[in-house]
Amino acid sequence: MFDSDRKLNLLITTWEGGGSVGPMLTLARKLRDAGHAVRVMSDACNRLETEATGVRFIPWTRAPSRADRSRDSELIRDWAAASPAEGFAQAIEQVFAGPAYAYAEDVIEELSHEAADLVVTNDFLFGVMAGCESIGQPVVAMACNINLFPVDDSPVTGPGQSEALSPEEAAQEAMMVEGFRAVFDTGLPALNTARALLHLKPLDRLLDQLACVRTTLVSVSKYFDMVREPVPSGYRYVGPQIDDAAWTDAWDDGSSRSACPGAWPLVLVSFSTTFQNHVAVLQRVIDGLSPLPVRVVVTLGPTIAPEELSPASNTRLVRSAPHGPLMREAALLITHGGHGTLARAMVNRLPMLVLPHGRDQDGNAARIVAHGAGLMLPPTAPAMEIGDATVRIIGDPTFATAAKVLGDHVARETEQSDIVQQIEQLCRCRAFA
Repeated sequence: MFDSDRKLNLLITTWEGGGSVGPMLTLARKLRDAGHAVRVMSDACNRLETEATGVRFIPWTRAPSRADRSRDSELIRDWAAASPAEGFAQAIEQVFAGPAYAYAEDVIEELSHEAADLVVTNDFLFGVMAGCESIGQPVVAMACNINLFPVDDSPVTGPGQSEALSPEEAAQEAMMVEGFRAVFDTGLPALNTARALLHLKPLDRLLDQLACVRTTLVSVSKYFDMVREPVPSGYRYVGPQIDDAAWTDAWDDGSSRSACPGAWPLVLVSFSTTFQNHVAVLQRVIDGLSPLPVRVVVTLGPTIAPEELSPASNTRLVRSAPHGPLMREAALLITHGGHGTLARAMVNRLPMLVLPHGRDQDGNAARIVAHGAGLMLPPTAPAMEIGDATVRIIGDPTFATAAKVLGDHVARETEQSDIVQQIEQLCRCRAFA
C-alpha cells in the first residue's frame, strides 16, 4: 500500500521542441512543491529553466541534445518538407523514433544510478518508453497538446464529432487515419532495432509501443478539446500546465505606449519559439496592422533576429517577454496556434487570429474557431486580409464574449488541475503491478 505521506522519486523526460518543455517543467515544479524528489532529463539548453523550478536537471548524452534554441540547432525542419506527411516523417526520424535506442540507453543509465517510483515522459519519446519497458520501470506519458496519435482507444475530440458520418465520409476518414499510421510506421524499423537491442519483441506498428504506458496525462482543457464523453480509461485530462518561461526578458510597456496613443488597443503577435520559416508571415502581419489604430508588440523568440523584419511605426519588436502581463492588456493575439501560446491566451480570455503552420496547430485553430473565440487564416494570407481579420475581431464584441466563455472554462480546469494527485494515485496500491 502506498503511504500518502511518503516522498516519491520521479523522473520526467522531455525534449526541446518548443511546447514540449513548458508543461513538463510546470509539472516538475508542482511535484517539487508537493514535497517529492524530481529530476528532469531534457536537452542541454533546458538546464537554466529547469533549475529555475528548483529541481535537478540531467541532460541527454547519447540522445539528441540541443545546446541552444537557435535556428541552426533545430533538429526538426518540417517547414522545408514538400508535404506535411514528409515533415512529420522527418520529425519521427530525427527525434521520435530514429534515436530510440539512444533515448533508451540514457534513461536506463539514469535509473541505474537512482531509481524512480515513476517515469513521466513526453508522449512522443518512444525510445524512453521502450527503455522503461525493458527494465520493468513504471512509466506514464504526458501529452502537451491535442492528441495526434491515430489509435483506436484514444479520445474522440474536436469540432463536428457529434455528427454522424455517411458511409463515404467514414471510408474517407478511415483512409486518412491509415495514411497517418503509415507515416508513424516510417519509424518502426529504428524502434524495432532498439527493441531488439533491449531484448524486447518487435512491434507490428510503431504506435503499439504505447501499450507499455499505463496512462496518458493530457495537459489540455477538456472543454477546449471538445471531448466526447466518456473519456477512454487510458487517458486522464489534467488541464493546461502553464507557467511563464524562465528564459523570457522582463516586460516594460512604456515604449509601446510612447510610440502610439495609449487608448489604441494592444495586439500581441507571438509565433513559434522553434523555427517554422515564419519570417515572411510575421512581416505580412506587421504590414497588415501598420495602417490600423493599434499598438503592436511582436515577440520574436530565439530563432528570429529583429533585423530580419521591418517594423512599422506602431510596432515594437522584442526577443521575448512574459505572456501573462501582455495578454492581460491585449485586445487580440495573432499567433501560429501552438497549444502553449493558446492556453495562456485562453486563460486571459483573449480572442485570437490563428495562422497555423502545421503540427497540432490546424487542430488548435479549428477549435478556437468552433468556440467562436477567433478566426483562422492560412499562413500565406496577404497583409490586407490579416488587417481585415484584425479589424473584424476587435470590432465585433461576440469574439470577446466567446473568448471569455472559453477562458472561464479553461481557467477553471487550469486552477483545479489534479495532476499531482493523479500521479500520486498512480503510485498507490501497486498501480503498476
